[in-house]
This record gives sequence, C-alpha cells and structure tokens, in this order.
Amino acid sequence: MNFEHIPHPAPTPADKREQALKDPGFGKLFTDHMVVIDYDEAKGGWHKATLGPREAISLDPAAAVLHYAQEIFEGMKAYKQGDDTLALFRPEQNARRFNESARRMAMPDLPEELFLESIRQLVAADRDWVPGDPDGSLYLRPFMFASEAFLGVRPAKQYKYILIASPVGPYFKGGAKPVKIWVSRNYTRAAPGGTGAAKTGGNYAASLVPQAEGIENGCDQVVFLDAVEKKWVEELGGMNLFFVFDDGTVITPPLTGTILPGITRNSLIELLREEGLQVREEPYSIDQWRADATTGKLLETMACGTAAVVTPVGTVLGPDGEFTIGSGGTGQMTNKIRERLVGIQKGSVADTHGWVTKL
Repeated sequence: MNFEHIPHPAPTPADKREQALKDPGFGKLFTDHMVVIDYDEAKGGWHKATLGPREAISLDPAAAVLHYAQEIFEGMKAYKQGDDTLALFRPEQNARRFNESARRMAMPDLPEELFLESIRQLVAADRDWVPGDPDGSLYLRPFMFASEAFLGVRPAKQYKYILIASPVGPYFKGGAKPVKIWVSRNYTRAAPGGTGAAKTGGNYAASLVPQAEGIENGCDQVVFLDAVEKKWVEELGGMNLFFVFDDGTVITPPLTGTILPGITRNSLIELLREEGLQVREEPYSIDQWRADATTGKLLETMACGTAAVVTPVGTVLGPDGEFTIGSGGTGQMTNKIRERLVGIQKGSVADTHGWVTKL
C-alpha cells in the first residue's frame, strides 16, 4: 500500500525540539507526525494510508469504540545506536501480537508488513525526535479502534489504525531503582476466557483503581492474583514477573490466557537460559513468594516490559503485611540481564538472536 505524505505546515523548530528532549519524561511529549490507515468492510478492507501532521481525531458521537470498547494497541521503541543509526527490537513480534489482540476483540487483522511499514514511515519522518542519551528512546504507540457510527452490539465494519510517537526517558522516576509493589486482594485484572492476553485498553482501565490503592500505600505498582483462587501471582499492571532462586532456577507465571504474552518476557526467558539458569513457566503463589523471600531462597524478583525494560522489585506490601526481596536492592542477575538486554537494543552488545531491525 502506498502512503500519501501530507506536508507539515509548521514542524517544531529544531531549538525547541532539542530543549524538550533534554527532559522528555514518559508519554507527555509527542513528535510532529502520525500515520493513519482506514478500514472499511464495504471498500474491501484497508485503504487510504497517510503520513501527515499529528492532529486531533474527529469522531462521531456514536463511534462504536466509545460504546463497546473495540480498541487495541501496542508499545514498542526505536533506539539510537552507537553509530547514530536507528533500530527496532523484535518489531515483527509486535505486529503478530497486534493481530492476536485484534482477533480477540473481533477486529480485522492488519497485514504485518503494513504494520511494519507504518513504523518505518513514521520513524523516518521523526528521526530527529529520538533522544540520544543512554536512557532515552522513541516510544511508538500503534493503536486501532472501531470508528463506525452504530449503536447495535456487533463487530464494527469501519476502523482506524493510527501510529503516534513519543520521545521518552526512564519509565520510573529515578531510573531502574527497586520498586515497591502493592498486592491487590479486592481486584483482579483478568479471568479465564476473558481478554487478559489481548493488549486492549479495558484491561488497563481495570487496573487503575487498584493502582491508585497501591499509590495511596506508598507503592509504585500493583500486582494481581488469579481471579479464581486469588492465590497465584499473575502480573503487574503493565509488566510480567520473574523470580530468581538460590539454586539457579527461575520461575515466571505461565501464559494461560490471563497474562499478556510480553515480548520482553519472551526475550528474558532466552537470555536467562543462556546465563545457565533453568527457567520454568509455572504457577507461583503469593504465600510461597512471601515464604521464599523470608527464608532467603528467593534472591531476586524482576519486573519487565517494553516501557520499563527490566526493573527490580525490592518490597512487596499488601493487606497481609510486607516483605522484602533479598536486601531490597537491585540483584546481580537483574542488573546483568538488564544491561545485556539494553545493550542489544542499543547496539553495544552483539545481537546473536537476530532481534534488532535496523532502520
């Protein structure tokens, strides 16, 4: 599909852009351009791809997304390499997961090559927005929503795919320091047969009240337990978990349909095994987590995701009390695996897996 390029009438001046990039924060600064691709079942599907100025979206008040929440998104980054080129990390996995989410939400597949071409188009247009500092990257947010004006309960027949970009620094203030997490006892993130494995906005909306509860108790993130027995650790509000033990084993909760299949999670499983650790995907209970941390059997807990990369969990707090992981600091394996992963993404560590796509 050919992309129509719409000239930007007033792109951000270079000096203003450079000033903003000195402290971009996370998710509050945006680049000049966006990609829009329309879908209409009556017109044969996907058509009319444009790369143009980032601008407000005009929606009919009856647009299906506003009433029935047919919406999905992805999160990925473009990284500046040591030679000043740009690269993506496993973008084909984002394209694949985007379509898996679409199918669960009764939405049309977006051809993977079209997804990837949209990324290439936007990054090429806004490459000057990629931060050059070690903790910086260009966060890419592809999303799709039902745009048809219709109030009947059925899958929509019209959709919009949009891609925007945001220059970012570290996800957590202060960088990769140990976080304190809150155990949610009154709320669950997803149930068997639900939408837990889809990257859809409703899952994140459901996490906001318990997240606020955690913040009120001095925590950075919330961890959810399973919806059936309310004993098995699943994931944080936006990150997967790994548990590192003193016998050289690692546990991460299994993908049973209630957990988002993280691309960073998948990458860490491979990297940890290359470090000689035995990684098992199996259930791990909150009571066992507490017991293993108390006896010292559990050395480290790490959270991972595209936004925060790899982050150590230092303290766990909930209605049942508090416990500390190890010394409460950043463990050796967490630090080592983070540096290796970031090194691959940034180009300072050899990519032996073929994960990096140069732009």
